[in-house]
Amino acid sequence: MKEKITVIIAAAGSGERAKLNKNKILEDLGGVSVIRRTFDAFSSSGLIDEYIVAAKREEIPVIKPLLPDFVKFAVGGATRTESVKNALNLTTGEIVLIHDGARPFVSKTVISNCMESAIKHGSGVAAIPTRDTVAESSETPKYLGKKGLLLIQTPQAFKTAKIKAAYEKAGDKVFNDDGEVYLNSFGTLNFADGDKDNIKLTYPEDFNFNANKETRFGTGFDCHRLVENRKLILGGVEIPFEKGLLGHSDADALTHAIMDAVLSACAMRDIGFWFPDSDEKYKGADSMKLLAEVLRITGEKGFKAESVSAVIMAEKPKLSKYIPAITERLANALCVAPDKVGVSATTLEGLGFVGREEGICVHANAVVVKR
Repeated sequence: MKEKITVIIAAAGSGERAKLNKNKILEDLGGVSVIRRTFDAFSSSGLIDEYIVAAKREEIPVIKPLLPDFVKFAVGGATRTESVKNALNLTTGEIVLIHDGARPFVSKTVISNCMESAIKHGSGVAAIPTRDTVAESSETPKYLGKKGLLLIQTPQAFKTAKIKAAYEKAGDKVFNDDGEVYLNSFGTLNFADGDKDNIKLTYPEDFNFNANKETRFGTGFDCHRLVENRKLILGGVEIPFEKGLLGHSDADALTHAIMDAVLSACAMRDIGFWFPDSDEKYKGADSMKLLAEVLRITGEKGFKAESVSAVIMAEKPKLSKYIPAITERLANALCVAPDKVGVSATTLEGLGFVGREEGICVHANAVVVKR
């Protein structure tokens, strides 16, 4: 039986060192809040069953609208130790991962490494070897070297029963992190491979999202025939019309073109490669779910869609009044602000396949970044 996996996102800090005059998890990072990017990193992994955010009581009403309704909230305390203890009281998973809300670039691989270590050993703390020599700063400085020294990251994963017991034993004592709480109780701790890109946003320069990233551009095109007895779906929105688009899936040409544009930018083939129409499991498939899968597989390679634009070529029906709903649906799916999604519609003045009202075509472009 598969263990239920919970993630606790610690988001009750003040962010004083970031000098933002607000909690840094609320800062805009490339059009999306830090807390939403952190949530998306876990959501896109497909590994998490339960989400809990530990936040200041007064900030919960601000954070809630940024996340899906199923996310639970625990009231944060004066220290991280207290905040996590409160969140553990809401945890129902057998395995719990505890993660800094200001580490939005965590990968599925790191999440999986920590989770598997916790399942096997009881604990799995993300860590990487230090590249630099470490010294202790004091009146009598001491060089610690670098051999065997680790930089500790999050997530830090544990068997829930054990970390709960460790926190109970800790009492009111304040610890650096959850791994130290666990070590204090059990005298042992297992580490899992972290990632140098899994940085914690701490200082003002860390929020320069344009630094150290690669920007790519992609293009996509899709075309489907209009037929009777089919729903017309574009961008995940059903359009009232006497005909719909013919295809193996729901034939959402707009979403298909955007998927291909994202894949093109990432040099990762096309939707025909990933979702072949010869595979029966994709018959009648919801294209918005296929888009989520595209974002997951590209995300595993370090890519994030930053903006998309598309033009829908259709003689009929008239689409202008549906554009706002389509834009909002796509923005939510892509986890970007609505002003990062440009959708327009045009006719072909009676020319060709589209002009004869035989079908609908879509051309799309995508901008993705890789850190």
